[in-house]
Amino acid sequence: MAAPKKAAASAEQDKTNGGSPPDFTKEQELKALRDMLLIRRFEEKAGQLYGMGAIGGFCHLYIGQEAVVVGMQMALKQGDQVITGYRDHGHMLATGMEANGVMAELTGRRGGYSKGKGGSMHMFSKEKHFYGGHGIVGAQVSLGTGLAFANNYRGNGNVSVTYFGDGAANQGQVYESFNMAELWKLPVIYVIENNRYAMGTSVSRASAQQDFSKRGASFNIPGLQVDGMDVRAVKAAGDEAAAWCRAGKGPMILEMQTYRYRGHSMSDPAKYRTREEVEKVRHDQDPIEQVRNRLLAAKVSEADLKAIDAEVRDIVNASADFAQHDPEPDAAELWTDVYR
Repeated sequence: MAAPKKAAASAEQDKTNGGSPPDFTKEQELKALRDMLLIRRFEEKAGQLYGMGAIGGFCHLYIGQEAVVVGMQMALKQGDQVITGYRDHGHMLATGMEANGVMAELTGRRGGYSKGKGGSMHMFSKEKHFYGGHGIVGAQVSLGTGLAFANNYRGNGNVSVTYFGDGAANQGQVYESFNMAELWKLPVIYVIENNRYAMGTSVSRASAQQDFSKRGASFNIPGLQVDGMDVRAVKAAGDEAAAWCRAGKGPMILEMQTYRYRGHSMSDPAKYRTREEVEKVRHDQDPIEQVRNRLLAAKVSEADLKAIDAEVRDIVNASADFAQHDPEPDAAELWTDVYR
């Protein structure tokens, strides 16, 4: 399987291998900008509401990693499924779930996607083929593999995109899933969002093999390292992986080299890295600024870009207002959606 890996990497021309990703059309750039801005502004607002006490429990923000899920969604087709861990708000929004419903779930309101009973880590949308954020580290990998098994059994041509982080990549169930997925040639794309620090420990201290694209080597699963801060590189890798899966060749691993600007969760002061490091990534690699700069170079006006940001801010502000004024669930909801 070494040859397919090399061919995939060549076609994708990943920046980590010295190439340049394919250019986007202006329409693709504008869509990527809007979708990433929606995630960024939503997460900023969620952070504010958490600080005000309107959101309880845990809250893991996706700020900095937006290009990963937006680029992957651009490579998928209707019917493909998404499942992820607990840093999940961005994935929900990227699949088309409404900001009102996501924010209302964060504040525990009736209009939330899980009727206010699930919170940040437990939202689902059958309509948008989003099969949840999951609080148990690595648990979604076996579930995502199961989704791929169902697709293979039904012969529907759909792909399961299963996201997990560099920390979860060391969990045993991940490798059990890899083994079954390759044995049965299941159509699953394993997206490892390597943001360098897991919960708060550098990959250099926690992972013996730091090239996560090679984690499937012993199972003959090909992998690619991808510049997860460039939405074009992500889409190109997603296209390659989806084509591989739909051709019946089995799973593929995509290691997205990305970065989170905030701590692991809202309660994490992130003292394990310097402020200078974070600012350097923001300045040099920010996924939104990259798209914005390309659009400006393509003669899209600053006013047009500000209008997109204003539209997104209106959506997010409306979702925050809805989430703070929507009624809380009735006490009787405690007894619904419970399986014996």
